[in-house]
Amino acid sequence: MAKGNASGRLIQVIAIIAIGFGVLTIKEGGMVLFDIGAARTAAGNYVPFVLWFNSMVGFAYVSAGAGLWLGRRWAVWLAVGIAVATVATFSALGIHIYSGGSFEIRTLVAMSLRTSVWIIISALSWRFIVLGA
Repeated sequence: MAKGNASGRLIQVIAIIAIGFGVLTIKEGGMVLFDIGAARTAAGNYVPFVLWFNSMVGFAYVSAGAGLWLGRRWAVWLAVGIAVATVATFSALGIHIYSGGSFEIRTLVAMSLRTSVWIIISALSWRFIVLGA
């Protein structure tokens, strides 16, 4: 992938988004998991498995972003894996909610955003890194 062309710049932007998203995810998830300050109280009715998933996958976001920046095919596969795992977790959240489990609306919004972002990152990185379009 040539860094000087438009697709190279787009992949760099995507990589920065992935890394930034990952760093914020690790920070915010960690604050709730480790009860730093009033984060756990402020989180309200958080869903533990969603919190753990998002906190751990934040490290994968950073790794995928770094790999995408370098134009590595493995990073595309990691992005696809993140998207699939996020869809699966979102589906499990839906089952949790349907079963009467407590949750916050912001969790639905956040999972919608995460799912959309990683599907888009996966599709664009596939197109520009794997297919070379």
